[in-house]
Amino acid sequence: MPVAKLPELLSVVLRDNPFYAAKLRGAIPDSDLATLPFTLKQELIDDQIAHPPYGSNLTYPLDRYTRFCQTSATTTGTPMRWLDTPESWDWMIGNWVRVYHAAGVGGGNHIFFAFSFGPFLGFWVGFEAAARVGCMAIPGGGMRSAARLRTILETSATVLCCTPTYAIRLAEVAAEENIDLATANVRTLIVAGEPGGSVPATRAHISKLWNGARVVDHHGMTEIGPVSYGCPERPGVLHVIEDAYIAEVIDPLTGRPVPRGVAGELVLTNLGRLGSPLIRYRTSDIVQAAPDEQCACGTRDLALNGGILGRTDDMLVVRGVNVYPSAVENILRGFDDVGEYRVEIQNHRTLPELSIQVEPAPAHADDAALTHRLEAALTNAFALRIPVSLAPQGSLPRFEMKARRWVTV
Repeated sequence: MPVAKLPELLSVVLRDNPFYAAKLRGAIPDSDLATLPFTLKQELIDDQIAHPPYGSNLTYPLDRYTRFCQTSATTTGTPMRWLDTPESWDWMIGNWVRVYHAAGVGGGNHIFFAFSFGPFLGFWVGFEAAARVGCMAIPGGGMRSAARLRTILETSATVLCCTPTYAIRLAEVAAEENIDLATANVRTLIVAGEPGGSVPATRAHISKLWNGARVVDHHGMTEIGPVSYGCPERPGVLHVIEDAYIAEVIDPLTGRPVPRGVAGELVLTNLGRLGSPLIRYRTSDIVQAAPDEQCACGTRDLALNGGILGRTDDMLVVRGVNVYPSAVENILRGFDDVGEYRVEIQNHRTLPELSIQVEPAPAHADDAALTHRLEAALTNAFALRIPVSLAPQGSLPRFEMKARRWVTV
């Protein structure tokens, strides 16, 4: 049981980690997990501001750390810097090996990493894990989309790692550049950074664009590490790597555990990142835990139905209806006519309202009835009227990493 590893973790951090020694003052190594306080992202940000540049959540002297990463700051506006020792980096590589094994990716595969190789954790650990399992790891940083596509074809890449949004964008560029994806050898896409890989319509859309390739979801965070792998038997289910993490699902308002099957906030304690640990970290990710039973794939690792459903700061209440971005995406991506979209949130009234701009796919540019079909589908799903308008071809932004399709106007 992962919770059995908690006393060892506590004994180390209470002795040697200034951040947690102060935060957990009075705790004892065999403490029950539920008696320990949550760790909040804002606490970590404030700690790094107070103790620049890396904060006080460091268990060892600075010369023990060999890896630097930084969060993208898309939700807080303030990036966090994160350091790793060789041991914790190796632990994370091991987690990514689990991701590959679950995806059926092993020796002999050529994996193309279509991301910028910036300072965030991203696919850095996945890149090194690819070599560990005997794959050819092909970096795609510093390339335009067309160049990446040609490299994918020329290197006979069999696996593509990127965000769901960028998988769609690459297919769009392929059409613009007359690059025939039917000649590509890509058979598996491992996607992360957004919920799209576990959104049924988005997953099906990506698979269709890439000639029936399997789309496998994964999620993790720079500050917590690689957390989950896509279930080999049940698309749309993520398994938490439970020998590496203690996972809890809580009511985001009360902080109390919620029953399995009820949506709540994912709380994680990482067990192998002793140099920069997180204990009961509130991730802000909304998940729904499946019943505690052996999965069809043979594991008992915690199963999250639908993967990451949304974030606590993403959900909107519109005229009394809870609206998650992933639910809206599932509807819009169910229409092949939709090339790109943007959701506008009007907050200038007492209650928020939504409207959606849709850029039609090139083959459907003259489809005047598209907005009516989309509005009808949204009404059926949410019992809300959400206005939809058409945007000119090429007018909406494209994204290589995390998409920012929801904007406040």
